[in-house]
Amino acid sequence: MNLFEVKNATNQPYASFNNDDLILDIKREDLLHKEVSGNKLRKLKYNLIEAQSQGKELLITFGGAFSNHIAATAAAGKIAGFETLGIIRGEELGVDLGQTLASNDTLATASSSGMELKFVSRTAYRVKNEASYLAQLKATYPHAYIIPEGGTNKLAVKGTEEILTATDKELYDIITVAAGTGGTAAGIINSAGKNQHVVVFSALKGDFMRNEILKYTTRTDFEVIDETAFGGYAKSSEALIDFMNASFRESRIPLDPIYTAKMMYGVEQMIESGVITGKSRILAVHTGGLQSIAGFNRKLLKKGQRTIDYV
Repeated sequence: MNLFEVKNATNQPYASFNNDDLILDIKREDLLHKEVSGNKLRKLKYNLIEAQSQGKELLITFGGAFSNHIAATAAAGKIAGFETLGIIRGEELGVDLGQTLASNDTLATASSSGMELKFVSRTAYRVKNEASYLAQLKATYPHAYIIPEGGTNKLAVKGTEEILTATDKELYDIITVAAGTGGTAAGIINSAGKNQHVVVFSALKGDFMRNEILKYTTRTDFEVIDETAFGGYAKSSEALIDFMNASFRESRIPLDPIYTAKMMYGVEQMIESGVITGKSRILAVHTGGLQSIAGFNRKLLKKGQRTIDYV
């Protein structure tokens, strides 16, 4: 598969409800590519094309220890012929790199794809978007193309605008998507039909996600639901894990615990509580992220908690 020739994802039925007129389908963006999964493939597509056009040789990006974006950028760089450098939050992870890679599937995957990992303190990581820091980074690596944390920029949004097909815009009333940095949501909002309602499920606590999305869209006719049910980013509960396992037994569609599971849980809550009723046709976008499950399960096991049972 040519990394830059992204095909349309298939839509699959997700769940059945007492209301036969209600349709809930899921768009399987997670199946587009094995290593560069879901929205990461969309967000990287035009960035890598631009890096090639500029004659760059190195991709530099940022992320946490379980970042889908880090793993995807490493794989995409390898496929497209770029060197890659990941600036990782948490300098303690670099003290014993062998131990870190043995216990962290995300970083091990990135490293096996050839990514150089540079671990920095959380204080140093906070300045990653400041102009002075980026200028210094460009001076140190003049042959590098820099991609922001999570991959979100104007070129990423150009890619995520291609998620919805013409048929999607005609068939569905409601589009739902999970959000971390807002780039995928912005692309979907930009491309959605005028009569479609887009519901964004933020993976983070706080009410800032709407403003992040508005950096990349002029439309305001969308809804953001903040993460309040499970404690915030990368947090979970036994209720969420039970939901994921039960959902997989019914649909055979795996979800990730950081983004898509919380989105689907939220959608079902909206249906069960009557917020969504009638002849609603819903399309939920599966943004991938399944590579995080193994590491997430390790954390759950250490706490003696229930684990995701379909890995």
